[in-house]
Amino acid sequence: MTTTPPTTFEPVLHRIAEEIERTPGRGRPADYIPALAARDARRFGMAVAELDGTVYGVGDWREPFSAQSITKVFTLALDLAREGDALWEHVGREPSGNPFNSLVQLEYENGIPRNPFINAGALVVTDRLHTRTGDAAGELRAFLRAESGNPELDFDEEVAASETAHGDRNAALAHFMASYGNIDNPVPELLDQYFRQCSISASCADLALATTFLARHGVRADGSRLLTRSQAKQVNAIMLTCGTYDAAGDFAYRVGLPGKSGVGGGIIAVVPGHCTLCVWSPGLDERGNSVAGVAALDRFTTLTGLSVF
Repeated sequence: MTTTPPTTFEPVLHRIAEEIERTPGRGRPADYIPALAARDARRFGMAVAELDGTVYGVGDWREPFSAQSITKVFTLALDLAREGDALWEHVGREPSGNPFNSLVQLEYENGIPRNPFINAGALVVTDRLHTRTGDAAGELRAFLRAESGNPELDFDEEVAASETAHGDRNAALAHFMASYGNIDNPVPELLDQYFRQCSISASCADLALATTFLARHGVRADGSRLLTRSQAKQVNAIMLTCGTYDAAGDFAYRVGLPGKSGVGGGIIAVVPGHCTLCVWSPGLDERGNSVAGVAALDRFTTLTGLSVF
């Protein structure tokens, strides 16, 4: 990894934004969640947060958007901090190679999800965090508010209601895993927690800042340690191999950073020891990743030389 990042990221971000603006074809917003479908596919924001909390941005980097699956990184970290390696008895660490809401793999693997970032795996992690805290979604919100420094960061009740109304596949996943004894809480209670978790509304600045504990090898913004250095490495590794649904190999090839995407159009990425990024553009490719977001992160690592390879 390059050890001399730019003295300021602003010129790089502005160059990327100009290139993205000229790029035709931005994909389509997620249409299976009605509350997300109306977003303009050409919106674009990008932020970079340094380890000391300095944050740079361009475009719509202060615009809140639906974090969706990006939140899976934070619930994973919060639960891993509490129960350690016991978590891995209930969820795997391997890429799935299947769509993020697939039921097929679960049956073959006796109700143990392949990784924490597909929906089934995230349901297990949320369930376990809920058992330990009594309010997994509330714990997540408190963490994101503290790390981002934004006390207004909150759930989007419209998005949560929309997901609840269209959440039959997630309900099926949860009930199926419960039949194998891999869910502790009542499924309706778990689903409420999970949909609220995914409905978190945050900006690129918020999420870039909230992710910096992974670039600081597990140390939070206040200097306290959430994860051991080894656990932070584990989370980053799973982001690299599993963080962008079944396109993780292509993302690693193009971007070369641990990353996690969400169907709201956001992607977070980590440069361990240097900085974190969040990019947002609602237009998605066929695998559920932001078209402009992946392109912007690709250009960032090319222009700065910052990657894990």
